[in-house]
Amino acid sequence: MSNTADFTQGSILKKLCRFMLPVLGALILQAAYGAVDLLVVGRFGSTSGLSAVSTGSQVLNLVTFVVTQLAMGVTVLIARYIGEKREKEIGAVLGGAAVVFTILAGCLFVLLVLFARPISVLMQAPQEALALTASYVRICGCGILFIVAYNVLSAVFRGLGDSRSPLLFVLVACLVNVAGDLVLVAGLHLDAAGAALATVLAQAVSVGCALAILRRKKLPFTFRKSDVRLNEQCRRFLAIGLPLALQEFLTQLSFLALCAFVNRLGLAASSGYGVASKIVSFVMLVPSALMQSMASFVAQNIGARKLDRIGPGLKWGAVYSLGLSVVFMAIYLPFANKIISLFVPAGSASGVIDVARGYLFTVVPFYLVVCTKFVCDSVLRGAGAMRPFMVTTFSDLIIRVVLSIALFYVVGNEHGIWLSWPIGWFLGSGLSVFFYKSGAWKKNLPTF
Repeated sequence: MSNTADFTQGSILKKLCRFMLPVLGALILQAAYGAVDLLVVGRFGSTSGLSAVSTGSQVLNLVTFVVTQLAMGVTVLIARYIGEKREKEIGAVLGGAAVVFTILAGCLFVLLVLFARPISVLMQAPQEALALTASYVRICGCGILFIVAYNVLSAVFRGLGDSRSPLLFVLVACLVNVAGDLVLVAGLHLDAAGAALATVLAQAVSVGCALAILRRKKLPFTFRKSDVRLNEQCRRFLAIGLPLALQEFLTQLSFLALCAFVNRLGLAASSGYGVASKIVSFVMLVPSALMQSMASFVAQNIGARKLDRIGPGLKWGAVYSLGLSVVFMAIYLPFANKIISLFVPAGSASGVIDVARGYLFTVVPFYLVVCTKFVCDSVLRGAGAMRPFMVTTFSDLIIRVVLSIALFYVVGNEHGIWLSWPIGWFLGSGLSVFFYKSGAWKKNLPTF
């Protein structure tokens, strides 16, 4: 595959930057996708609608991220078969994936459509926003097939060594979503329901584009109708994807727990937390993109037995990630009020802005700590050292949830919840650095 980066030779910094840019671009577009919903609903909808989109999108994020990680098994298996010159096996992978993910989409459809209101109640959605939250979840549930199909098709393209097409799909989805939000929310005043409809429409158009490109693409394999069945390839890609999906599920579950706890504090706290979380998610894109890029860098160099390149790669990755995070901090902290005010209705801005500003000023200064964790985690993940990686991740998550509840009662307001984030990061980062320095990732290295 000519567009596959070779990290085993040449300039480490240059190759990391080139590989990271399309990954970062896709992540930025995905974050902008969700931010537009909040921005348009905040400006043209109601505070209740803003809270509904904030809470409902947390539920949708759990589903989307878990499906994405499960589909990672398809990506890895396709790439492996191409590397082994066994392209004829790929048709069975696609056929098996079509069956498995269609079944999954059917189950999610029933869950999200029939149980939208109980899910919203479980999320502690404020009473004023409960009906809107249930409507948002239910509408997204009706279009869950498109959301699942989009993530699976993107996984297929990445497995084929094509990283540009998924970026194009995200761009198309973003543009359609923006247009849909402006028409349905700003124009027709459908509030949170309009944002949900725009999301489903955007995903449907994106899936159509992906299928059209896939049909025209010159493929290194043949796909037959007889491939569409449960087969041996299903077990193989699920063996790769299920552990990643489980980890992502538990991670997102902790976010839902915090969101539910914040929702109990009222409409202003719910809306403010949702807005601030969406804003700071842009800061997280840099270390997230770097972790994905560094994982590939580490895996390739382990396969080539060039372990001496991993240390310098980690250092350059840390410098790059920390530098860009400082830039984000320099923008966010001085202009916090102006950025937050873009997302909130003018009539109810003060309470929401106060909550969001408190979150930003408590959490953002400590993103340098989480950058350190992500860089070290990328080495653990790239080396296949999943046990240390999961220990660092789950320790951070458990401590964060427990502390958020404890510190809330100690401090007496939402600022206690915000403090749990940097404390959890310090613990997780300390463990990540320890596992990297101890060489735990070098034990039982996989044979490539």
